[in-house]
Formats: sequence, structure tokens, C-alpha cells
Amino acid sequence: MRPFGIDRAVPASPALVRACYNRRRQRDYSERLPHLTNRELSIAFQTDKRASDYVDLAKLVNQYAFDAVTVYCDAPYHPSYGPLLLMAPHIERARLGPAGIPPSRMHPLDIAAQTALLADLAAGGVYIGLVRGGWLADHGISELDPPLTAIRESIDIIRSLLAGGSARYDGRVFHIGKHVRAPYPLPSDEIPLQIGTWGKKLAALAGEVADEVKVGGSANADMVPLIADYIAAGEAKVGRQSGTVKIVIGAVSVVDDDREAARWVARKAVSLYMPIVSKLDPTLSIDPELMRQVEGRVNAGDNEAAARLIPDDILDRFIFAGAPADIIEYCARLYDAGAHRVELGTPHGAVEAATGIRLIGEQVIPALKEYLSP
Repeated sequence: MRPFGIDRAVPASPALVRACYNRRRQRDYSERLPHLTNRELSIAFQTDKRASDYVDLAKLVNQYAFDAVTVYCDAPYHPSYGPLLLMAPHIERARLGPAGIPPSRMHPLDIAAQTALLADLAAGGVYIGLVRGGWLADHGISELDPPLTAIRESIDIIRSLLAGGSARYDGRVFHIGKHVRAPYPLPSDEIPLQIGTWGKKLAALAGEVADEVKVGGSANADMVPLIADYIAAGEAKVGRQSGTVKIVIGAVSVVDDDREAARWVARKAVSLYMPIVSKLDPTLSIDPELMRQVEGRVNAGDNEAAARLIPDDILDRFIFAGAPADIIEYCARLYDAGAHRVELGTPHGAVEAATGIRLIGEQVIPALKEYLSP
């Protein structure tokens, strides 16, 4: 079944995708399609916590059937691997990984080494997430140039090291001596690799070399078939079967029995980044003046005024927010559109994270069993 009736053989234009959504926006996406199984649900955390908090969160999520536990790698927060190493001994089932690391911030030699150490602790396995990185210049970080070449070369180096080979590389970006090899114990299994992007070129690169593409900061089902078309170009280029690379969609998530409280907290959270990510989604037509007003309120320190400017229909494309039934519907819509994994991100609860995590674990995951079960 083609999502929204779009033929993958013909790349969908943004105008076509937008038109398809407008025609179907009243569709009941909660219907269950029996062939959509083996979907996944993961949870993601910002790295702004005490060491003991990471441990407590790990113990909590381990009580539920999450498929993956992700931490972000945003400057100037804690880099990903410290929190992941704290969490790993307390998580028995879910795989662990960062989403995502810019090679401009961490050298591929270090990414490989940290991944190998994490794999030694993570009972459920690990994955690596790479991104170009956002707002690097604000933190005094220069992006490696050319950026897509930096991603491709990083992947080559990381995979060679983790497979026990030489890191020897003489590329456009990286130059590593032929004698350089991993001096540490290596993972027994190949490590899945994710690339985070909204873009056509990087998604196509992922189609050639990655296992997953993550669209971060989106809850918009219309992005799924569009990203699938971007990926398919890369898959075809190297002879991979269409659909080999899986799609992950993740965003701010707030779940509470008080639906309006959850949506208000999420509205304030998303106002901080919506002026940026709204420009990345080609399936939407959003008034630029509205986004300028939102950004102006945020810059002035008035997040509540910024939040009040965001209409519900736009809000719902960028967050997962509401009661457990709302989150179930968001996930079902994305699975039906072709997403393999939905990732529910920080802050999770309207008052405290633990409340939201428990609601997801006890109500959302069981309700999605027909999607998640093999």
C-alpha cells in the first residue's frame, strides 16, 4: 500500500504532498493495518541532568517495552556518551544511542571508541546517530567542509575501526595514518547507523550508506513519504532495495491525563525551535510573518506570548502532546504513513518526566501492540 496514494517510483513534489494531506486531513489514522508490524517506539532525553537522574530514568524506562533509548548531543549540554554510559547498566532490552553527533564536534576516531565502550555495557545493543549539526557557529564550532563528504568519510572510518580494520584514510576532509587501529575490545555485532536530516541530499546519502534516517522536530506524517523518496534515490544509486533504510520521526513529547496542560507545556517548548524547523518542512505553508512574531517573543524572553501565537493545526505537525489517546493517534498516523520508529522526546510529562514516561509505558505502548508486535 502506498502512503497517501503516492507512487514511490515518481518522487512526490512538496505541492503534491501538501495537497494529499489537505484532502485527507480528516482521515481516521487510528485504524489498524495488519501488515504494519515490527514498528518501534523509542524515548529520547535531553542531556541536562545530574548523574543520578540518568540512572533513575534508565531504571524507569527499563520497566516498559521501549525499543530504543536515545539521548541528544546538543551543545552546550552534556555530550551523549557520558549519559549513555551511566544509563546502560540499568537497561536490559532497549538499544542505546545518540541522536545525533556532528563529526564537526567529535572526531570519528572518538565516535568509534565511545561506541565500542558503550556496546560493552549495553545488553540490548547500540546504534550511532550522525548529523551535520545545528547552531554550530553560535558555539564557536566550524562545520567541516564539504559537510556531506564529512559525514560519508566519518562513516567509512567508524565502520572500518569497529570492524577491526585500519582507520587509514586520505580523503577530502579526514587524513588518518595507515597504522591507526582500534586498541580496545570491539563489538561482536555490526553497529546500525542513523543519519539525522530533513534534507534531500543527506537523505539520499543515507540511502546509500545508512540503516535509518531520523527527522527530528517533526510529528508530521506528510514528511514520511517525502523523506522515503529522498532516501530511495540513494538506495537506487547503489542497488539497495527500496525501503532498506528505515524512517524515524521524533519530536517534543508531553503526555498527561490533563490534555490541555500537556499541550500548553508542549506549546511553550516547541516555540523555542519552531521558527527554525518550520522552514525545513516543505509540506507546509506557514506564514513567515507569524514565525517572525514567534521568534521575536522568544528572543524577548516571553515564551508564553510566543506559545499563544501558534495555531493548533501547526502545533500538531511539530509535537506529540495531549492525553495518552492523543499520543496513540499520533503514532498510528505515522506508522500508517510508513514510519518504522516513532521517538518521543523530552520533556515527556507536564509536571515531571516520570509521569509522562509511565503513561507512555502503561497506556500508549500496549495500545500500539498491533503495530509493535512481530
